[in-house]
Amino acid sequence: MLKKMDKPLLIISVLLLIIGLIMIFSASNVTSFMKYKTTPYHFFNRQLFFLAVSLVISFVMLRFNTKTYGYFSWIISLVLIGLLVVVLFYGKLINQARSWINIRGIQFQPSEFVKIASIVWMSHYISIKKNHGFKSYLLLFGVIIVNTILILLQPDLGTAIIYLSVIFMMFLSCPISSKVKKRILITGGVGIVIVLLLLMNNGIQVFFERQLQRFDFTAPCSEEKFYTTGTQVCNGYIAFNNGGLAGVGLGNSTQKYLYLPEAYTDFIFAIITEELGFLGAGLILTMIFIVLWRIFLIAKKSNDQMGRLMCYGIFWYILLHTLINLGGVMGLMPLTGVPLPFMSYGGSFLICLVISLTIVQKVCIESK
Repeated sequence: MLKKMDKPLLIISVLLLIIGLIMIFSASNVTSFMKYKTTPYHFFNRQLFFLAVSLVISFVMLRFNTKTYGYFSWIISLVLIGLLVVVLFYGKLINQARSWINIRGIQFQPSEFVKIASIVWMSHYISIKKNHGFKSYLLLFGVIIVNTILILLQPDLGTAIIYLSVIFMMFLSCPISSKVKKRILITGGVGIVIVLLLLMNNGIQVFFERQLQRFDFTAPCSEEKFYTTGTQVCNGYIAFNNGGLAGVGLGNSTQKYLYLPEAYTDFIFAIITEELGFLGAGLILTMIFIVLWRIFLIAKKSNDQMGRLMCYGIFWYILLHTLINLGGVMGLMPLTGVPLPFMSYGGSFLICLVISLTIVQKVCIESK
C-alpha cells in the first residue's frame, strides 16, 4: 500500500507536521509557564497526543476503500448535525463562541469535523445523483443550509465562511449541468438568507457585535485600535519586522512573551517569521503549496468521480484555511480565528487535516 502512495505528498506532509510540532512548542512554552502556570511542554504534549490519535485513525481508514467512506459519511453527517445542536446548549464558551464540547478535559470542535464529513458526503451524494435533475439535490443543499445556520448560531463566522466556500468551489467542479447547478446555488443562497432573516426577526442574534467589529480591519495600529481590536495584528507586524530575512533564531521570539495573544494558534505564522525569518516562513509556505499541488494532480488523475470530488474539496479546504489565516495575520482581511494548516495548535483541526490527507492518499492508491 505504501508503494502506491504519492511519495512527495507523504514526505512533505510528514515534514510539515514535524515542523508544526516544533513551532508550537516554541510559540507556546512561555504562555504555558507564565499564563497557565503549567509545564512549558503542555501544548506541545497535547498536540503530539492529537497527532498520535490522528495517525491511528489514518491507519484504520487506509484499510477501507473510498466507497466505504461515502457510506459511513451519511451516518457521521447525521451525528455531527446532532452534535452541532448539542453544542449550542452544552458547549464550552471560548472567546465568546460556544463551539467546543468538553469530555474529561479533552475538547473537540464538531463544526471542524463537519467540513470534512460534508466533503465526503457531498462527493458520494453527487456521484450517485449526477444524472438526476434539480429535485434530487434538494436534500443536499438542505443539509448544507442546516449546517451553516447551526455553525453561525455558535457564533463562528469564520468556520461558516470556509464551510460555504469549500462547498461552493466543489459545486463548480461537479459533473452537473450548468442549468441545474445554477438553480441549486440560487436556491441554496436564497434559503440561507430567508432562514437568517426569520431568526433575526424572532429575536435570535446571529451576527454579534464582536463579529461585525472585525470587518473594520483597516489601520489596526491606530491610536484607538492598538489596545483593542488591533492588538494582535500590530504585534504580528512587530514580529514580522523583528524577523527580517533570516530571523532571530528558533526559540528567540520576543513577541511570544505574552505580547502577541494566541501566538501558538491562529497567529503562529508571525512567530515563525520572527524566529525563522522570511526565508524560513517562505520555505514553509512553499511546502504547503507543494502539498496543494500534489492533491490537485491526484484529483486530475483519479478515474473515479467521487474520489476526484473529494480531492478537489480537500484542496480548497486546505487552501482557504491557508489564505484566510495569512490574510488575517497580515491585516489584509478580517480576523476569523482560522488556523494555519500543519502549523497552528488545535486538536480538532489537526485530526481533520490528517484525515483529509489520508483520503487523498487512498484516492491515489485506488487510482493506481
